[in-house]
Amino acid sequence: MSSVSALVILVTVLVSAFISGIFGMAGGLILMGVLAALLPVATAMIVHGAVQMVSNGYRAFLWRKYINWSVFGRYAIGAVAGFIALLALAWRPEARAVYLFLGLTALLVWLPARWIRLDILKRGQAELAGFGVQALNTLGGVAGPLLDIFFVTTDMDRRAIVATKSVTQVLAHLVKIVFWGVPVIAAAGGGAFPPVWFFVLAVPLSMLGTTLGGKLLERMSDVDFKRTMKWLVTAIGAVMLLKAAEWL
Repeated sequence: MSSVSALVILVTVLVSAFISGIFGMAGGLILMGVLAALLPVATAMIVHGAVQMVSNGYRAFLWRKYINWSVFGRYAIGAVAGFIALLALAWRPEARAVYLFLGLTALLVWLPARWIRLDILKRGQAELAGFGVQALNTLGGVAGPLLDIFFVTTDMDRRAIVATKSVTQVLAHLVKIVFWGVPVIAAAGGGAFPPVWFFVLAVPLSMLGTTLGGKLLERMSDVDFKRTMKWLVTAIGAVMLLKAAEWL
């Protein structure tokens, strides 16, 4: 990793953590895009997982009293099932397929409620979210748009949404690190990873961005938060569809 690449990634860590600190989303997608452009795929997945696990873990800690542990427990059941399915199938989709799926699922927020209403609080939906998010996050590196559609229409307040999403993503990124890291370590050892000093700088930058984003979150109303999140999910979906069409 060159000094220029490291600097670009570290700045992106700060910015993406700030964005995720507000909405509990979107920052990971931005970070993954930068990492994929500068690092080998496997290394990018591992670095992304490590940084995002710290960012989400710290965010979950800051908002820990708002975490819905019932939702997380049901999500974890689905996540375990999703990971087992990945190991059994041993299938990895092409990047275009992942982008297409992300784009289409993000646009589900605009379907009329009478057609489909994804809500993480409803029976069976936390398990469904865990299964799909874990599988997609492990394969494609990012699954925020899929997770977000389960929260956009929920009755949970903004702090509970951010806190609960954060703790689910700690689990998702931990599994991703194991999934991608074990083969890399077996093949190339620790030399495939960025130097220690990179992580020494990345961790506090991630925590700083998360803290600053949390301060802005406190000033938002639940109505503004959910409205902005819906449009942000839509924008991400549009970017994913453009990437699937290879226009970006």
